[in-house]
Amino acid sequence: MAIQLINDQSSVPDDVKGTAATIGVYDGVHRGHCQLLSALRDKANDQGLATAVITFDQHPTRITSPENAPKLLTSLSQKIELFESQGMDYVYIIKFNKERSMTPADEFFRSVFVEGVKAKVIIVGEDFQFGRNRTGDVAFLKREGAKEGIEAQGLQLFRHSATPDVVVSSTAIRLALGEGDVRMAAEMLGRQFEIEGTVVKGDQRGRQIGFPTANLSTGEEMLLPRDGVYACWYKRPDGSRHMAAVNIGRRPTFQTHDNKSVLEAHLLGFDGELYGESGQVEFVDYLREERQFDGVDALTSQLKSDIQASQAILRAV
Repeated sequence: MAIQLINDQSSVPDDVKGTAATIGVYDGVHRGHCQLLSALRDKANDQGLATAVITFDQHPTRITSPENAPKLLTSLSQKIELFESQGMDYVYIIKFNKERSMTPADEFFRSVFVEGVKAKVIIVGEDFQFGRNRTGDVAFLKREGAKEGIEAQGLQLFRHSATPDVVVSSTAIRLALGEGDVRMAAEMLGRQFEIEGTVVKGDQRGRQIGFPTANLSTGEEMLLPRDGVYACWYKRPDGSRHMAAVNIGRRPTFQTHDNKSVLEAHLLGFDGELYGESGQVEFVDYLREERQFDGVDALTSQLKSDIQASQAILRAV
């Protein structure tokens, strides 16, 4: 059965007798998240329950503390696809706004866990907090759950063997990507970091020098890795995957004076039109920093080297 979406203030279908539920932003749906979802799935199977993930339509800090809101690793649609790949039955999407941020923890617990998803089991990370002033925590869930016959459990935070000194978290992944370390990000995610967007018209400079690029427009809220050049896979809507050399940056050689970084993907050996298409870029490895060249000839020579390096890396994976 395909995953089913439940809107805030609604509830799972009447024929669902109960769920094993979890709640969180789940940005990235990384290895730590997947470990928790696996435990949730096992508990649901043991007790004959459905599984339900409660998440938010936007990162809550965009409302509570917008100046501190992080860039996102995954869009809501990406998260839903990842939840489905983990075998989840329902996603309960909370429309998070100022009013919702002021909801007391006990009111939130009743409307969402008891009435919304009919929880019989709740599993969250040991550090999770919710409700006004973040008064809802694992101890709160256990206390309130006991009144409703709901079992609540807090799981220890996950440390992957590749990062034993670092708790696998969305924050740690953002830090890795901010350093261009897409390999470490992939270790923590359990897959290559991926960003999606729509191909828009650029200034055609790449085409003019023989290296046409797909300029991918992504949401302002989405995270881009550190400026630089990367070996990537590019996926089109028809499912085809293409080797690509991707530049993220402000194109200093052309003195464009861009006020934000632009993602440009050169698809190796591809000759076709991409404008208006959606595209997905999977980051495999970091090649070099973006830098200003003395002229087009020097840039062209470097681009040829970037393409060769990208081919060698991508053929090896």
